[in-house]
Amino acid sequence: MDLSVDPDSGVSPFEQVRSGIAERINSGELPVGAKLPTVRGLATDLGIAANTAAKAYRELEQAGLIETRGRAGTFVSAAGNRSAQRAADAAADYARTTHDLGIPPQEALSLVRAALGLPQS
Repeated sequence: MDLSVDPDSGVSPFEQVRSGIAERINSGELPVGAKLPTVRGLATDLGIAANTAAKAYRELEQAGLIETRGRAGTFVSAAGNRSAQRAADAAADYARTTHDLGIPPQEALSLVRAALGLPQS
């Protein structure tokens, strides 16, 4: 897995690892069933604390993107393959809700941009 952590980034190492792995799962670069490095192995490879790697794995597991199989290791879960569809479903629900509340589309987009921490356009 080609992943790195930029110590000069304004994004925490934990979030860089979590989002980097999630992006690779969602793009298919890490397919269902792919074995991930151990927490210690990942931490060593990236030059981060083991607790940072463990926290990223915990959040990915809570999101259903990965699963730990005891001594066998950590793998990309089948549920991870459906995360893009889950996000699309959530977006459709959001669009319906904002429409029902009478929030104009541009304001709804502005709310999403703020929630994602993106600059307002």
